[in-house]
Amino acid sequence: MEQLDFSLTSDYIELIKLLKLLNLVESGADAKIVVEEGLVKCNEEVEFRKRKKLRPGDIVVFQNNTITIS
Repeated sequence: MEQLDFSLTSDYIELIKLLKLLNLVESGADAKIVVEEGLVKCNEEVEFRKRKKLRPGDIVVFQNNTITIS
């Protein structure tokens, strides 16, 4: 499993934007699909909200990646 750290430059980032920005999906449409299908966890719970606002301290798990928001 790969550990990634993401530092915010604003108050939050939306879940699908994070996945696309880190190149974990090829497009915004792909990001929406993986969230809708329940393939993404946020703080150890399956997250279905595509526009979930991620803030410092949140941990996102997708495929073999663990992303810590700071």
